[in-house]
Amino acid sequence: MPQNTHTADPNARGRAAQSNRPGRFERFDRDRVDDGWEIAEDLPSVRTEVSLETPCKIITRNTSPDISFDRSINPYRGCEHGCIYCFARPTHAYLGMSPGLDFETQLIARPNAPDLLAKELRAKSYVPKVIAIGTNTDPYQPIEKEHRIMRRCLEVLRDFNHPVGIVTKGTLIERDIDILGGMGQRGLVRVGISVTTLDPKISRAMEPRVPHPKRRLKTIQRLTDAGCPVRIMTSPVVPGLTDHEIEAILQAGADAGAIAASWIMLRLPREVAPLFIEWLAAAFPDRAARVMARVRETHGGQNYDPNWGQRMTGQGKYAQLIAHRFALQCKRLGLASKLPDLRCDLFAPPPRRGDQLSLF
Repeated sequence: MPQNTHTADPNARGRAAQSNRPGRFERFDRDRVDDGWEIAEDLPSVRTEVSLETPCKIITRNTSPDISFDRSINPYRGCEHGCIYCFARPTHAYLGMSPGLDFETQLIARPNAPDLLAKELRAKSYVPKVIAIGTNTDPYQPIEKEHRIMRRCLEVLRDFNHPVGIVTKGTLIERDIDILGGMGQRGLVRVGISVTTLDPKISRAMEPRVPHPKRRLKTIQRLTDAGCPVRIMTSPVVPGLTDHEIEAILQAGADAGAIAASWIMLRLPREVAPLFIEWLAAAFPDRAARVMARVRETHGGQNYDPNWGQRMTGQGKYAQLIAHRFALQCKRLGLASKLPDLRCDLFAPPPRRGDQLSLF
């Protein structure tokens, strides 16, 4: 079992979380302490471990009024990209694991997801609408290279002519351009590529296992060249750390071929807040107080305000200024606020062996 510790782990190189704080459902905690011996412990590095899960269903529904989709797929739980600001970290608490280092290292793959997807799409009661993938954890995180679950889900969606919206930071998505290009040309797919900062030092500290910002911009170009529409996502905007880059990020995205753009204010739900504050003090001690002051200013004096309608954009004059700057730059660059609607009228389950063929 993973150990829960509040102490910074010197062996967690290449990880954003500084500790393994327990989830909100845990009764007990473990903490590493100095016992007085001056013998350096030769502890192994924190490595990624992948477990397999066999869910009964794969399409998840939601009714959130400020989210643009009502269904999604998550091929993986946890995310090796390890972005310290990730709002999905608290979901690991439901598994009895820490939203800290466990979220980045104790991952769960769902290898039967493509088969379940095909089964659910064939249900007579199913009505097609856009399926979102990557809205919780990244489907193109490093372990996808081995497990190929996202690839197989895309093959199912292609075969069914089903619309899909993808959000990722992973350049591994280029592997699937052979599928995405054709689907994009038929109006069946749209992709959002997240570029939080153009500064490689900030990116490496804040999102340690995410590809270089310039490399993600290259991915935008390759997807658009193949006929897949892409939006550049300046998400999240971190007040006092990355907010000054909004115009530059949008310019870089437009130059790479993005035709739309979106943004989300940094939000720190549940266990994310103490993890982010802990990371900020270690990575940027000179800016920590200023950053958190701005964060609280945009969330009504709190680390996070979960109210619908303002949790994504924040509130107050500072949040309004960010929104105004973003909108003005998008207007200058001709970037739309969203990508074109996808087609649902092409949906058709492919025939299986033994099915009776239609007479018409």
